[in-house]
Amino acid sequence: MWRGLRTALVRTGFTVDRVAALLGPAARDALDRGETTPARRAIRDAGPAGTLIRLFLLGDAVPRDEVAAALEPADVDEAVSAGLLADRDGQVCAALDLRPHGDAAVPDAAPWWVLSDLEVDPAGRTADREHVLGTGAASLSLARATVRRPVDTLLDVGTGCGVQVLHCSGHARRMTATDVSTRALDMARVTLALSGVDAELLDGPWLEPVAGRRFDQIVSNPPFVPGPPQVDHVYRDSGLGGDGASALLVGRLPGFLTEGGVAQLLASWLITSDDWTERPRTWLAEAADAAAPGGLDAWVVQRDVADPALHVGTWLRDAGVDPASPEGTALSERWLDFLAGEGVHAIGFGFVTLRRTAPDVAGTVVCEDLRQSHDDPLGPEIEAWLDRTAWLARHPGDALLDTRPRVPDTVALERGLVPTDEGWSEVAATLVRLDGPQWRHDVDELGAALLAGCRGYLPLRDLLELLALAHGRDADELVEATLPVVRDLVRHGMLECG
Repeated sequence: MWRGLRTALVRTGFTVDRVAALLGPAARDALDRGETTPARRAIRDAGPAGTLIRLFLLGDAVPRDEVAAALEPADVDEAVSAGLLADRDGQVCAALDLRPHGDAAVPDAAPWWVLSDLEVDPAGRTADREHVLGTGAASLSLARATVRRPVDTLLDVGTGCGVQVLHCSGHARRMTATDVSTRALDMARVTLALSGVDAELLDGPWLEPVAGRRFDQIVSNPPFVPGPPQVDHVYRDSGLGGDGASALLVGRLPGFLTEGGVAQLLASWLITSDDWTERPRTWLAEAADAAAPGGLDAWVVQRDVADPALHVGTWLRDAGVDPASPEGTALSERWLDFLAGEGVHAIGFGFVTLRRTAPDVAGTVVCEDLRQSHDDPLGPEIEAWLDRTAWLARHPGDALLDTRPRVPDTVALERGLVPTDEGWSEVAATLVRLDGPQWRHDVDELGAALLAGCRGYLPLRDLLELLALAHGRDADELVEATLPVVRDLVRHGMLECG
C-alpha cells in the first residue's frame, strides 16, 4: 500500500513546492494561523493535489470517489485498514497526519513525506501516551542546528517519526535510528519508505540498542521536558524526573562517538541557583569521563528560559490540555509541586554540542547564553565553532602571539555616548558581529586600539608591544590580559588569526 501511496503523492504533486504554489503566500500565512478558509478557496480547481491538501492539511472529510482518484494506485480500503484514513458518514478523512516536507540545505533531495499522529490542541483532541509528533518546532530547530559535513555513520536517538533521519540523509552514508516507542518506529518506517530514505531502525530505550557501537555523528531530540518522574506522553516525558533525560544523554553520548565524532541534542536544565550553567557543567564532567581516553569539546547554548508556571502551561497546551480545565489544573498542581520541591526557579532550554577529541588534545568546555534574536540556522555557526575551537587547541598558550590577527568585515565597533555640558562623552564601546548569532563583546580603550591594528599584517606580538609602548603599559602584563580576550573573540568569529 505504501509504495502505491508514494506513487500517488508524486503523481499528484503533493510536495512542498507544489503545495506552496497552489496556496499562495496569503493562504499559507492564514493556514499557519489556523485559518483554513483562504486555503480552501485557493485550491478549488487544484484537482487531485487539492483533494490531498483538503484531506491531509485542512482536515476535511472528502467524498470517497475523489480520494480514490487522488490516491490511485493506492487503495482507499487498504489505507483505511492501515490506519491512514477513516470513514466518516460516507466520506473519508485523515486518521493520521501526512504532509510533504523538505530542507533547503538538501536542495537536490527527492520529495519527502512525514507520517505522524494528528496535531492536538486544547480546543480539540489531546495527546495519548503513545502520541507521535510530526515536524514540530523542536525537531525543526534541531535540524537547523545540525552540522552537515559528510559522515560515514550517524545515530538518531529517539527518532520519533524519523524527521532527523530525513534531514541527515544528505550527508550521512549509513544511518541508525532508535526509539523506545514501537508505534513511533512504525511511523518512521513509513516516513522513510515514502521518502526513499534507508536507515537501520532499532527498538529500545536510550542507547541500549547500540551498546558497544560508535558513530561519527549523533543527533537527538529526546523527551527532554523537565517534570515529575512519570510518563504521561512518551514523546515528552522520560520518566527520570526533572532534567534526568538531558543529564543521561549528555553524560553518555561521548562514549558512543568515534574520535572526532560530534553529538548534538536538544536539552533542558533545571535552574536552582544564580548560575544557570551549574547543572550542565555537572553533566559535562561525566561526559568527559565517557570520552576518555579522548578529550571532550563541549558547547552548551542556552536559547530560552521559562519560569515554572510558563513551562508547565506551555507543555500542557502542547499535549492538547487546557491548563484552566479541571484536568489541566490537577496536572499543573502536580508539576508545580514537583518543581518547587526541587528548588527550581527557572528552566533553561537549548542545544548541547559534544565532540570527542584525540587523547592528546585538550578539550574546551563553554556554556553561553544565546537568547538574542537569531533567525539564521545555527548549524553553520556550530560547525564554525568546532573549527575555531580545534584551531585554538593547536595554538595553546603564547602560540597566538605569532599569528597575524584580522578583524573580519562582518564585525563592527559600536560606541555608546552620553550628553555632557562639553558635548558627547563616550561611556562604552562594543564589538558586534553583524552576521550569525550577532555576538557582542565590550571592549575598553586599549582593546579598541588593538583591534584597529588587527588587519592581518602584523603578528599579535608586535601589535601588543606597540600598544604597550604607546600607552605606557608593561608588555608582559598586557599580553597576559589580552590572550584570553583574543581567544574568546576567535571562538566567536570576531577575530581571525592566520
